[in-house]
Amino acid sequence: MPGIRVAVDISASPERVWQVVEPVERHVDWMEDAVAIRFKSEQTRGVGTEFFCDTKVGPIKLVDEMTITAWEPNRVMGVRHTGVVTGSGEFTLEPNADGGTRFTWTERLVFPWWLGGPLGALVGGQIVMKAIWRRNLRALKKLVESA
Repeated sequence: MPGIRVAVDISASPERVWQVVEPVERHVDWMEDAVAIRFKSEQTRGVGTEFFCDTKVGPIKLVDEMTITAWEPNRVMGVRHTGVVTGSGEFTLEPNADGGTRFTWTERLVFPWWLGGPLGALVGGQIVMKAIWRRNLRALKKLVESA
């Protein structure tokens, strides 16, 4: 299961970055591949929150089913993917020396056979998804810094 890791420095405190990242339903504001977020239950924050993310990458559309597995305000948000694509992911927020935040996004994904299996994970993850997530982090940085 190859890992994907992208990061960006944001000129804002971890608390400010968390204000933008914490509302899961607003991830569509900065994630190009996230079309819609639909919660499976009343819970919308914290460990145990379950949701569907309608995802579109080029011609591929799928529903990513996720559960939040880690929730430390201003520090970390982790998810487990249990839909078509499985695996785990995590956002970490670390203060940097200039008072800003180093935001890191890591994912370890398993693609189904019809998306290329391990080869699809390697090519789709390391080339396609990594490029999209870099753009997502630039959008997050812009959103946070413009507020």
